[in-house]
Amino acid sequence: MFSASIVSFLNDKIQHLSSGLVYGLVALLVFGEAALFIGFVLPGETSVIVAGVVASRGHVNIVALCALVVVAAILGDSVGFEVGRRYGERLIELRVFQRRRVAVDRALAGLRRRGATYVFIGRFTAFLRAVMPGLAAMSELRYRRFLAANAAGALIWGVSFTLLGYFAGTALTSIEKYSGWAASAVLVLMIAFFIVFHFVRKRRHENSLARSELEAPDGDSA
Repeated sequence: MFSASIVSFLNDKIQHLSSGLVYGLVALLVFGEAALFIGFVLPGETSVIVAGVVASRGHVNIVALCALVVVAAILGDSVGFEVGRRYGERLIELRVFQRRRVAVDRALAGLRRRGATYVFIGRFTAFLRAVMPGLAAMSELRYRRFLAANAAGALIWGVSFTLLGYFAGTALTSIEKYSGWAASAVLVLMIAFFIVFHFVRKRRHENSLARSELEAPDGDSA
């Protein structure tokens, strides 16, 4: 996902900045991940975890940082959605997208099948997090549905990875392993939830149909 050496380098640089600059830099990187496609170069979770580490040393407030990350993620993805709505077809012709055209087409297909659910799940994958807003607009997903799913994903993702950095503290060598586990665990739990929800709803529907057939009057008895 990202190397511990990158985290160490960023942590060394960021901790010497003023608190205001730390907030501003983290907000810019998270906002720009989808809005400016910075995510292709530096996944947003890298800067979020580093900021969490800095917060563990009392340099910035962890509560304010969590709120900032969530808001920046939502706003950045909203801008990315608008960019995709206006320029999506032209953007995917760029070389950076052409090299990943199979992944882009697969993401578009997933959006058309699962819509908002796929937007939520995509928040926990670096590549999808960078391109999902624009592709969601191209798939003609309604903005309100996109916003609800995206905000839910941003809340869980932003708070989880900020706190991951905060509680990891100076244990930088283990951050990459923990972040991978955290993302995988959250993703597996959410997928399991939606699968169970789907089958429960399907079973209820089948039971409802069965009851309706039993209760329906027998037309042949007349």
